Amino acid sequence: MTVVGCLHPVTQLLGWLALLVLVQCLGGWPLAAAFLALPALSRRVLARAGRLMRRTRWLLLSLFVVFAWGTAGEPAFAFAGAPTVEGGGEGLLPLGRMLVVLVVVAAFLEYLPLATLLSACNHLLRPFARIGCDAERAALRLHLVLRYVETLPRPRDWRSLLQAPPVPEREVLILESRALTSIDYACLLLGGAFLAGVCLTGGGA
Repeated sequence: MTVVGCLHPVTQLLGWLALLVLVQCLGGWPLAAAFLALPALSRRVLARAGRLMRRTRWLLLSLFVVFAWGTAGEPAFAFAGAPTVEGGGEGLLPLGRMLVVLVVVAAFLEYLPLATLLSACNHLLRPFARIGCDAERAALRLHLVLRYVETLPRPRDWRSLLQAPPVPEREVLILESRALTSIDYACLLLGGAFLAGVCLTGGGA
């Protein structure tokens, strides 16, 4: 078991979520350095990230178009309706952040075991039991949704989306239940302080 694997599931999940927030604070050279570090990831992560980018390609394109054509400035080309230079520059920043977020999500799905994710969600939802939230049932529903999304084939037409998925074989879901240790609290404290510091300084934006 790795060092990260020894941490509490809640600590691991919050660490991944903090990484997503950190990406939104990056800009300039830190964001460029993040892109340069992407080839160091495994092929499985990059392949999964590529699939996520293909699925969200229209969203990514729309994000850039909104900035490129919606920001006032000097036209980039000498014809009517051309995007602006300022809009293109401003559109590249959120587009770059979104691409890095998709890679982080791909790494999250690849490296974080499903049992760890469900255990973390179960632990975080327990305090809401007083208002009627069943943590174990919520974790089970999340498990079913993730399983369905992973096994959902690419539809050839909209009718295939209305067909009931095949019934999976019976399986046992074990949720880990243990208290956070002092190491977990230390990691959460240091990680929160580091994230706050980066966000307050702008992350190089």
